[in-house]
Amino acid sequence: MSEGAQPGRSFADKLNHLFATVHPRDRRPYSMDEVAAGITEQGGEPVSASYLWMLRKGQRDNPTIKTVEAIARFFGVPTAYFFDDELAGKVDEQLELLAKMRDAGLESLGLRAGELSPESRAAVARIIDVASEALAKMLGVVENAEPPGQGRSKKS
Repeated sequence: MSEGAQPGRSFADKLNHLFATVHPRDRRPYSMDEVAAGITEQGGEPVSASYLWMLRKGQRDNPTIKTVEAIARFFGVPTAYFFDDELAGKVDEQLELLAKMRDAGLESLGLRAGELSPESRAAVARIIDVASEALAKMLGVVENAEPPGQGRSKKS
C-alpha cells in the first residue's frame, strides 16, 4: 500500500498530498495563489490562498461541498477522494504512477494508465522505478553509484 493510501487521513493530509503530487513537470508544486487563481479560472467556488493554507494546516476542516468540488476539479481527482479513504488510496496509487511518468517525461502514457488493471499499473510502476534507478546510476546521480561496466575498486 502506498504512503498516500493510509486509512483515516484528514482532509488536510489529502490536500497536502495533492499539492505535493499533482504539478507540472520540471517545477515545484503549485502555490496556494496558483491553485486559488486556477479554481477561479475554472469557474469554481472562489477560494482564497489564505483559506487553502488554513485547510492545509488543518485550521479549517469543514469546507463547503462547492469548495471541495472546486479543489478536486483543479487537481483532477473525484470529489469523493476527500471522503472515501479506499477511493483515495486507489487515486493516490494512480497519482504516484502518473507523477513517476511525468518526472520521467512520459506524460502521454499517463492517458492510458486508467485503462490498466491495478496489477498492470503496479508492473509499469516497477518498470519505471527500475529504469529510473538505472538511469540515475548511469548518470552517477545515485550516491555511491558506479557507472555501468565499472566495478568498485577495492581499497584496503
